[in-house]
Amino acid sequence: MATDDVAQLADSLAKTGVEDGELSYKGQGRKLDDAQSVEEMVKEIQDFEGLQALRLEGNTVGVEAARAIAKALETKSALKRCYWSDMFTGRLRSEIPPALNSLGDALMLAGARLTVLDLSDNAFGPDGVKGIENLLKSSTCYTLQELRLNNCGMGIGGGKILAAALIYNHKKSSAEGSPFSLKVFVAGRNRLENDGATALAQAFKLIGSMEEVHMPQNGINHAGVTALAEAMQHNPGLRILNLNDNTFTEKGAIAMAQALKHLRSIQVINFGDCLVRPEGAKAIAASVSEGLPILKELNLSYGEITEDAALVVAQAVKDKDQLEKLDLNGTKNAVGMLFYELLGSLSDDEGEPEDDDDDDEDEDDDEEEDDDEEDVDEEEVEEEEEEEEEEESTGNKVRHFSTPQSAPRPPEVSSFLSFPSPDKLLKLGPTRALLIEQQVDVSDAAKTAEAFLKIASVYKEDNNEVKNAVLDSIDGLLRKAFTSSSFQGYSFVSSLLVLLGLIKSEDKVKPVIVVPGHLQALEHVVRQDYFPKESVAVLEAFMSRNNKTLEPCGNAKNNLQSTLQRVRSQS
Repeated sequence: MATDDVAQLADSLAKTGVEDGELSYKGQGRKLDDAQSVEEMVKEIQDFEGLQALRLEGNTVGVEAARAIAKALETKSALKRCYWSDMFTGRLRSEIPPALNSLGDALMLAGARLTVLDLSDNAFGPDGVKGIENLLKSSTCYTLQELRLNNCGMGIGGGKILAAALIYNHKKSSAEGSPFSLKVFVAGRNRLENDGATALAQAFKLIGSMEEVHMPQNGINHAGVTALAEAMQHNPGLRILNLNDNTFTEKGAIAMAQALKHLRSIQVINFGDCLVRPEGAKAIAASVSEGLPILKELNLSYGEITEDAALVVAQAVKDKDQLEKLDLNGTKNAVGMLFYELLGSLSDDEGEPEDDDDDDEDEDDDEEEDDDEEDVDEEEVEEEEEEEEEEESTGNKVRHFSTPQSAPRPPEVSSFLSFPSPDKLLKLGPTRALLIEQQVDVSDAAKTAEAFLKIASVYKEDNNEVKNAVLDSIDGLLRKAFTSSSFQGYSFVSSLLVLLGLIKSEDKVKPVIVVPGHLQALEHVVRQDYFPKESVAVLEAFMSRNNKTLEPCGNAKNNLQSTLQRVRSQS
């Protein structure tokens, strides 16, 4: 092979991720406006034999570019997985439906049979749902197992259109002898409210195969929650139910408690920030106590639960052998009990990371990244949806962007968070702390822990400029996180311990290579007023163990242990 050919091949591989059956342009930030801008991509799609997965997330695709890509997909009958989240940033909302229609028509023409469709973080509103309506009704989606529409601004109208499409799919596929069996549904931050949730509940009730339902932050109150509760009873295989940050009140919580009695396969229940109140918490506790043999996580945090109700919940889970996490954050005077539950559940692990094959880890990383990423701020999406077009003094119409123009990460911040280095951090300038703070989703404790370790990895004790830049950035990030009423502090500590390789994770999260900077930065953090003192004892318990992962950090580990002991004794 000629030298030029080798160089061209290497350059192509560097730009495009290719795995078994998968072609990925993920996160490349390409601005794809017309057919000319996607010529190379189209050729690669056409030449890819046996294409099973196409990743377009993190690029911005216009109508003409979508049509050109769609043309290339018309012969790809083996395509199963479409990862198309966050691919309309900066586009007019009117551009999105025709782009989606083109892509959907191509999949139907090809005779593809999808198993995964991810269109999260596209903020396309009800019209965007219309853009995928025909696709969802078609035989291409009879085989769909995962539908991810997180943070799309669907609203009530979009929720109803979506529900009707899913019901139609199930009826048609059942008539043809292969009933639609959706397993994973993700639609957080969509303002579905009661009517949208109730419509979707009818679809879930009919489908009956749901294993994961994620619908946090949708403005659903007890009427919608009750409808969902009834629907969940018809899905006996349900493993994960996440309705975080909706408003149950006692009525909704009691209805959901009744549903839980039918869900013996449930492993994760997230009703945090749902205002379940004392009677609702006690009803849920009764259902937990009577059944749910493989429950692993129960989150009733910030639900206006009294101490006596919290103790009833704690009693209900004490004999759950597989329980890993009980979150009652925000319960007055229950902090000590919560700490005991967390520490007790984590102490069974010896703290050695699993020796998994790299391929398995990479696949899990991909799956985790596909989960509901929430980079676009909900309030910005709502403001954008509600803003009406109006004439400016020049006579030009105001543009409505599909996602806020501020949503894409500045290249420097993205580069630093992907591949941290001292130089990159310093080049962010004096506003580095604010830039990083704006780009990390601090509502997600795991992502916050990951960002903390990335920043801390460039810490240099002998370089004051880098040291101060690291500590300022970390303080800004964690202060924002820990002062947020919805932030789960114990989840942050748990995620941190997993990433440091001190406890195992069933999700096979790959631990980082621990460097002294991680522990030196953590030593600084535990002394700050924003860091909860009750978490200090958890860290101290694990740092006092003999862990091979910390052996290269002898002095840093010893200093951190001493600081943890001192802080705990002062609290």
